[in-house]
Amino acid sequence: MARIKDESVERVKATMEILPLVEDLVRLRKAGSTYKGLCPFHQERTPSFTVSPARGTFKCFGCGEGGDAITFVEKTENLDFVGAIELLARRFGVELEYEEASPEQEQKRRRDDRLRALLERAAEFYARVLWESEAGAGARDYLASRGLGEDVCREFRLGYAPQGATLARRALQEGYTQDELLAVGLANGRGNDYFQRRIVFPLADARGRVRGFQARKLHDDDPLQAKYVNSPEGELFRKGDLLYGLDGARQAIAREDRGVVVEGNTDVIALRQAGFAPVVASMGTALTEAQLRELARLTKRLFLCFDSDAAGQDATLRGMELAVGQGFDVKIVALQPGTDPADDPAAFERQLATPVSYPVHRVRLLHAKAPDRNAAFAAIETFLRAQPDSPEHLDARRLATDLLDLPPETQAALAPRTRSSAAGVISPRLLDAGLRLERSVLAGVAAHESLLPELELLGPEHFDDELHRLARAYLLGTEATDSELTALLAELYALPDEEEITLETASQLLLRLRERGLQRELADAGDERLVELQQALAKLRDEIRAFA
Repeated sequence: MARIKDESVERVKATMEILPLVEDLVRLRKAGSTYKGLCPFHQERTPSFTVSPARGTFKCFGCGEGGDAITFVEKTENLDFVGAIELLARRFGVELEYEEASPEQEQKRRRDDRLRALLERAAEFYARVLWESEAGAGARDYLASRGLGEDVCREFRLGYAPQGATLARRALQEGYTQDELLAVGLANGRGNDYFQRRIVFPLADARGRVRGFQARKLHDDDPLQAKYVNSPEGELFRKGDLLYGLDGARQAIAREDRGVVVEGNTDVIALRQAGFAPVVASMGTALTEAQLRELARLTKRLFLCFDSDAAGQDATLRGMELAVGQGFDVKIVALQPGTDPADDPAAFERQLATPVSYPVHRVRLLHAKAPDRNAAFAAIETFLRAQPDSPEHLDARRLATDLLDLPPETQAALAPRTRSSAAGVISPRLLDAGLRLERSVLAGVAAHESLLPELELLGPEHFDDELHRLARAYLLGTEATDSELTALLAELYALPDEEEITLETASQLLLRLRERGLQRELADAGDERLVELQQALAKLRDEIRAFA
């Protein structure tokens, strides 16, 4: 890869600002001279991620990630240093200069630039045909019949592909080659336009760069039978990497801490027109790992909205399972057969207020698909036993009890496996994160003595590290110091300034440590304490959410 000149790197560093970068991905709230929100690098319910615009840095007290704007871009966009500098240069308007590159590198860079420019020119061409030509009249009428206004359609850059080789001829006249047209899926092997007589939806990546197109059928005599046709997979376009509308929804998803996933492009457009912003479309397929990585940078709360039939398909279920496995809090909004969100955006917003959790939704599906009661019980038991315990899991168990008409005592058979039956090795990274949480709690109490009663409520058993237990006792006035403890205390008293642990942050950290303790109790609890602990955990999580 071509080397960026040092002078250009320094100009980027002098110009870049971290706050707008983070706000693209994370919902932040001002706290004194800093901003805080949920960490994009690990799952958490209480904000422990802070941004300091004055210093140009970010820091997470939960997982330990931190750095400057370059580090943030490297980690969130999965880029190396050069890629991060190039992204920052585009974002903040800095022109980069490169050292001399190899002929192969320079050739690839120029080709990629030309292919991206060709896709942009194609999007502009299709839009002009839609709005400025007689050929686009039928497409304009169709969009109007769906209740989609011109302003929102222009916002999403909708277009119309005319018949023949109109686009291909125009591109060749502008100096593009047949090979380039084939590479981005705009022409076929015979030289004709790939899309003809169809409404065209540009498909952009999370940064708004056109990567391909989806085209909707309008005419019965269309030689392509499929209602929707995508660009062929190629150098720049891979359908499974993209979510329709994500480039325009990123800030809303981060700000509202929720992502709503619908099936169709027109659903996204209609909802956006109605003022509902945090919505994207899976374009009729199951969610993929690449799509979930993009969403995970913005939120861990997903609402999946599919019609009743689609929600039961195995492929869609795999997408849901993948999201749950990656730590997303997944809620399901099952629409009535034959309806979609675009039909009534206001009613759709009301439906979002009463979703069902993934465990409850899955129990319903398993029960509906089973050939008999015994098969349903076996399938539901296997599913629920493999899921982590939670208030949602308890709701699913209650539903299963009702659907299967089980005696209440049988519900214990549907409980999650205990820690002893699913033992595993705790990763050093997770262990380190736990010890950092303990240390941050102690530092917060050291800086804010009004929290001493809260610390006293946490017994020594809440601290895994023996030295941390001694520090807790010292802060409560029941332990003298020694050389090892004195060194730790010095670190604890310095930590609040270094990591900006405010009173509010310290209170949240204490709640998180209490949450960890309850989760451990729940994992080892017998049936007689199960409901009591679940209720206590749910109440504590409500307290934690109150800070957000």
